Amino acid sequence: MQPPASDRPTACLALADGTLFYGSGFGATGQTVAELCFNTAMSGYQEIMTDPSYAGQIVTFTFPHIGNVGVNPEDDETGDPVAEGMIVKWMPTDPSNWRAVQDLDAWLSSRGRIALGGVDTRRLTRAIRQSGAPHVALAHDPEGNFDVEALVAAARAFSGLEGLDLAREVTCAQSYHWNEMRWAWPDGYTPQTDPKHKVVAIDYGAKRNILRCLASAGCDVTVLPATASYDDVMAHNPDGVFLSNGPGDPAATGTYAVPMIQQVLSDTDLPVFGICLGHQMLALALGAQTIKMNHGHHGANHPVKDHDTGKVEITSMNHGFAVDAQTLPSGVLETHTSLFDGSNCGIRVDGRPVWSVQHHPEASPGPQDSYYLFERFAEAMAARAA
Repeated sequence: MQPPASDRPTACLALADGTLFYGSGFGATGQTVAELCFNTAMSGYQEIMTDPSYAGQIVTFTFPHIGNVGVNPEDDETGDPVAEGMIVKWMPTDPSNWRAVQDLDAWLSSRGRIALGGVDTRRLTRAIRQSGAPHVALAHDPEGNFDVEALVAAARAFSGLEGLDLAREVTCAQSYHWNEMRWAWPDGYTPQTDPKHKVVAIDYGAKRNILRCLASAGCDVTVLPATASYDDVMAHNPDGVFLSNGPGDPAATGTYAVPMIQQVLSDTDLPVFGICLGHQMLALALGAQTIKMNHGHHGANHPVKDHDTGKVEITSMNHGFAVDAQTLPSGVLETHTSLFDGSNCGIRVDGRPVWSVQHHPEASPGPQDSYYLFERFAEAMAARAA
């Protein structure tokens, strides 16, 4: 006999290996399938859920206090949540923050995203670290009725992220102009009124705060879809080209993105700067290869060493694929590495203003150690103009 509905769990997470996690559901009801990852950030859950790089993934938050500052439209990194769902240890409390305009439960529900609370996230995180990012099915039913066999079967049927081009799904439908700068007290977001450099940003899933950082560095930004051609880029007569973050398998996105980047590199001397998936796109264009990681890097506390300066930066990261440093061709130098596992976190072309990093210097959420990269991009465009 099943327990009374009031005593039953209202959400279930089923892993492809048959492991089940029960808890209390919040947000939207229904079912979704995805890859499961964990994020170690202590703040910024709204920015994480709206980061397009999380397409196709459910996020387990290792920090237990998720939802306690509510949500507000200023902190969205894109129009709606992109992550498929979220897993937390403790159920969200009523928001206690002067900027909150809505609680997390209602925000997720209105945007069709399922969440599960009351879970042993330490156990779940250990499972991810030991066995790799699993394929999962997440269900929320207020009545507590779950077809466990069907959930496990759905998790096993999920195709995974390898070979999947998700940039097409999250990129902009058409080009647009961006001039909003970073948030600053007491004015909030203000427009860039005196830009010095024309930048074309390729949107593989661009976060708004990356675009704000470009504007704050003096850039007049035009955003183009991920499928933009070389002619599309050059029609704007840019001073530099920026390659954004994004989700999915870089090799799949590279089938159309790499030829454009290669032509920019061969036919122009423009500065090129890439972040996250943009870093991987640049590496592929230069002849390197990418690999799927066991559980990826997701958090706001990742130490990265800059080989040129010897400086260690604490960075924000979100990626499940990495550039294989052993495949970097001659003339392409490794500039940054992760001090967690030694994986590649940055490259540059010797003698040219062309570089990229795996981490997220826009710090949304996360530390601000790497903001200088946007200034370096602006300086490279100024030097070329001079």
